[in-house]
Amino acid sequence: MGRSASNTVIIVEDDVGLTQALTRILRLGGLSPVTYTSAEALLASDGIEQAMCLILDVQLPGINGFALRGRLLAQHAIPPVVFITAFDEPEARSEAMRAGASFLAKPFSGRVLLETIRQMQAVSS
Repeated sequence: MGRSASNTVIIVEDDVGLTQALTRILRLGGLSPVTYTSAEALLASDGIEQAMCLILDVQLPGINGFALRGRLLAQHAIPPVVFITAFDEPEARSEAMRAGASFLAKPFSGRVLLETIRQMQAVSS
């Protein structure tokens, strides 16, 4: 995978098991995952500045993934976003497309996730 200024990928996911799996996949892909269990935890941090990519769960407790992206965008220039969800609904796919983000329905393979990140980096470079 091509290296950008950073290889940090922020994951915002409330499912601990999935977060662990995503962390392993990203590390195997040569990336450095940083995890948050809620949108509020990410908003309270300053970690967004170093991220090359955000992986946001759509169905987070509290602030959902789409609202989180909106809040981050209001505060920062944000890196590319991959929305992930267990609820593959047309409305969610449409919202992700309108946001210019990628969208993956759970379960998805690690290969698909890494390829999605590679494609986003190629477009944003």
